[in-house]
Amino acid sequence: MAVEVIMPKWGLTMKEGKLARWLKNEGENVQAGEPLFEVETDKITNSVEAPADGVLAQIVVPAGETAPVQAVLGVIAAPGEKVERVSGGAAAPASEAPDSAAANAGDAAPAAQEADEEFVPAMPAARRLAKELGVRLSTVTGSGPDGRITVKDVKAAAEAGGGINATPQAIEFAKKKGVDLADVQGSGEDGKITKADILRAMNPNYAAGQQPKPEAASSAPKSEPATTPAAAAVADGEDTIVPMEGMRKIIADNMHSSLTNAAQLTVFVEADVTEMVALRRTLLERNKRNPDYRLSYNDIIACAVCRALKRHPVMNATLQEDGIHQHAHVNLGIAVALPEGLIVPNVKQADTYGLEELAVRVRDVAGRARKGGLSMDEIAGGTFTISNVSMLGVDGFTPILNPPEAGILGVGRVVEKPAVKNGEICIRSMMTLSLTFNHMVTDGAPAMTFLRELADMLEQPGLMMA
Repeated sequence: MAVEVIMPKWGLTMKEGKLARWLKNEGENVQAGEPLFEVETDKITNSVEAPADGVLAQIVVPAGETAPVQAVLGVIAAPGEKVERVSGGAAAPASEAPDSAAANAGDAAPAAQEADEEFVPAMPAARRLAKELGVRLSTVTGSGPDGRITVKDVKAAAEAGGGINATPQAIEFAKKKGVDLADVQGSGEDGKITKADILRAMNPNYAAGQQPKPEAASSAPKSEPATTPAAAAVADGEDTIVPMEGMRKIIADNMHSSLTNAAQLTVFVEADVTEMVALRRTLLERNKRNPDYRLSYNDIIACAVCRALKRHPVMNATLQEDGIHQHAHVNLGIAVALPEGLIVPNVKQADTYGLEELAVRVRDVAGRARKGGLSMDEIAGGTFTISNVSMLGVDGFTPILNPPEAGILGVGRVVEKPAVKNGEICIRSMMTLSLTFNHMVTDGAPAMTFLRELADMLEQPGLMMA
């Protein structure tokens, strides 16, 4: 019996994922539990295991395309089993198909019109018009109830070249840009036209990062993240088009959602961290004979954050559907910048570690975030995030919350500047800290009290032990 391969849902905020590459070709044998394909989200590129033994009978969504969670990506069948071709990555799961079929049982046209395609929910009048215009219903995006295709949808698809082998996203994009799909050469599965193909046809300076061909994909290292869209060199002063898709689009959607769904407020404090600088210098000197010993300002800040969060549990919280969750332990997120975007791995129960052990664990997850190799568990379930931009030479900034967390700390660089200490002007090491918090979870006074106590700990590191 055929088994559908679906887009997994990783985390509460995941709505779609980009199929980075298939690790098997159509017709190849697969075993349950072996890596079958890779999915790219705003957080991670990770492999997904095959759900059953058999043969990869069909690849529904080609590499490079984006599909919503629970969409059908492919079909695994038993050796020798003949299965109907599935069309469209957003097709409903098999369990829902009977309801759709029952709703249209009175329409006998689908079998004759789409004998080689999966049943597509559509109004009877839309089916008749699609047959007259030569439009394949599998290429049409429905706007009716439950996604059913209407006459208007068929007309729009026909105007955009609905009889051409193209993805629904490509058809819609071509319609908006006034592009004749007959003039576009497809690079997708079976020559299917994608949005990237249209961009290439519109502007020769556009170069979408092509996914490896199936033969190359099977031999490429599995830990390597998929190529992301890149811009070609600009010639003769022409604009370069970088598509808003893949990880960039997902990050943009999540950041916009964060600002829309949370009452975000940012407060700042300038801390005199001269004693923190001295502590780091002392510990490095004490361990100078150990070539593996490393300690950064960020490590000390991470330790202080954990201590402060334990004293102010309202900031170690997440806003979820059933209410505000104040967590017993700190799952500390560390924002890591990658060439293709931003990822926030977290150290589970970070509050249970001492300074040096926490430093090792923070460095471990940050290093694997850059090289690849994080598990989904390490990027999910964070309760508070630190975003440090000191290496970029920035003094302060306004960080955006990492939903559903209630707080995020922004860390600026350490700068020596004149300051007043004990009534005298002297040179001190100063640092700007910024805290963005969700005003839906806590009021300003508790958040500011947390930030002030954190600053006190960095100004007098001994307070971390109190």
